[in-house]
Amino acid sequence: MNIGIIGLGLMGGSIAKALKKYNIAKKVYGYAHNEKTKKQITELALVDDLLSIEELKEKSDVIILAIPVDSIIKMMPLLEGISKNTTIIDMGSTKEIITKNIPVSIRENFVAAHPMTGNEKNGPSAAMHELYEGKTIVFCDLEKNTNIHVNKAFKIFQAIGMRIIVMDAKEHDVHACFMSHLPHLISFSLANTVMSKEDPKSIIALAAGGFKDMSRIAKSSPDMWTDIFRQNKENLLESIDMFELHMKKVKKMLESDDYDELKDWMKKANTLHEIL
Repeated sequence: MNIGIIGLGLMGGSIAKALKKYNIAKKVYGYAHNEKTKKQITELALVDDLLSIEELKEKSDVIILAIPVDSIIKMMPLLEGISKNTTIIDMGSTKEIITKNIPVSIRENFVAAHPMTGNEKNGPSAAMHELYEGKTIVFCDLEKNTNIHVNKAFKIFQAIGMRIIVMDAKEHDVHACFMSHLPHLISFSLANTVMSKEDPKSIIALAAGGFKDMSRIAKSSPDMWTDIFRQNKENLLESIDMFELHMKKVKKMLESDDYDELKDWMKKANTLHEIL
């Protein structure tokens, strides 16, 4: 089958590389609107050809949307009029608002998905063929799709080495908030806490593994994450409230020199890795 990819940064570029590595697609097409990005895509040979949206709709059996969550919603009307056999797969980090905005005419074609992978890098040069291997992809609200589209989506992501989980969009957004969105917000907060000190360079000079691990994702795109935080606002606010309760609890234990309770609190946190 021919597969078209809209957005060839880290996520889309990595899909393109994986499709070629495993010989899944007859042709891999791409779309980009920025001339600098087009040049990079061509130099890296990420796709067989760059097409217009209309050409992509005509030539692709599957269209993958690897663009920011707000851009996915804006792209939807442009995809109306596709063949009933053409599958659309979005890879947005939020799902409920996206699924609510899918036009009726392409609802059966549109498979809502979220690959649980990524890093802080962006752009075509960040693409890597192994990004998806051994990772999980979540498919949402599949009862709204016809089998032909679900089967194609499963076939593609299983072939590039992903594990499949199915859940409804609302449930996904709650889980993604705790596993991805809140950690990103905490990382941005940690970075800004250090930057607010009078001499942040002196602090960073002492940075070891713990700080680097926690602050790494603060290098992620503010544009992309503003959209994600906006779309998952309610769940994010609830998770912040829960996080703040734990911070207040820790603060109280420190103020009262209750280190036995603090140790028990940390031991409870250790048990998380028994289920990861």
